[in-house]
Amino acid sequence: MDLFNSKKPEQNKIKVTDAIKDRIPDGLFLACPYCGEQIYNKELGPYRVCPKCNYGFRLQAHERVALLTEDFVEMNVDLTIDHSDFPGYEEKLARAKKQTEMNESVLTGTATIEGEKVALGIMDAYFMMASLGSMTGEKITCLFEYATENRLPVVMFTASGGARMQEGINSLMQMAKVSAAVAAHQEAGLLYLVVLTDPTTGGVTASFAMQGDVTLAEPHALVGFAGARVIESTIHEKLPKDFQRVETLLENGFVDKIVPRQDMAGMIANIVSLHQQEAE
Repeated sequence: MDLFNSKKPEQNKIKVTDAIKDRIPDGLFLACPYCGEQIYNKELGPYRVCPKCNYGFRLQAHERVALLTEDFVEMNVDLTIDHSDFPGYEEKLARAKKQTEMNESVLTGTATIEGEKVALGIMDAYFMMASLGSMTGEKITCLFEYATENRLPVVMFTASGGARMQEGINSLMQMAKVSAAVAAHQEAGLLYLVVLTDPTTGGVTASFAMQGDVTLAEPHALVGFAGARVIESTIHEKLPKDFQRVETLLENGFVDKIVPRQDMAGMIANIVSLHQQEAE
């Protein structure tokens, strides 16, 4: 008889009851959306990056600003557009504004990134999945027009679930409007630098997310147009694991470089500086 282990093995295990689960703070441990690793929240660090695979967890726009610059000046804070009468839309907008402290799904303004002055746009996935609405398109268009007039490079961090269904055709028209502003900015010989973040899909991918002079991306970001399940049901084939991941886009020439989040500010500043030297 084993005097030191008289209990049955299953009796030695600690049972995690519902009462114990309730005492564990929400968000203390997170599962990486890409590799599945269970991570203690504080291990992510200020950049919110998985220590195993370097996937960047989603950031709110103001959090990303804090990582990039200390002198961000927001533009078009009070810009408003009449919304549709889609049922429940105003309530959803109110919740998104409260959660993100933003008036729309994109934050725009001017900033200095490691000594380089830029016009900066950051889409926020926490604001209705950074969907492209009329006001989103208007703010981005105004950013490009300001940058063209003041001869500034534009740095755009994209993230989106696509066009905002509550606004119907008005949402889809933003693709053309922003694209026209991008074209005018590029015709003026100015730099447009895109940073693809997770996820960038739908109409944003089909327009200004793929129109940059230089396209960077964060590791393992999902970028595509239609969702994988929609494509599989259409072609009746199983898609590869890394389908629509930026590593695949890099291999096929749609992305210039994949840059870890902690190196992004330095990379942006170097590219902007090189472009400015060429322009002089």
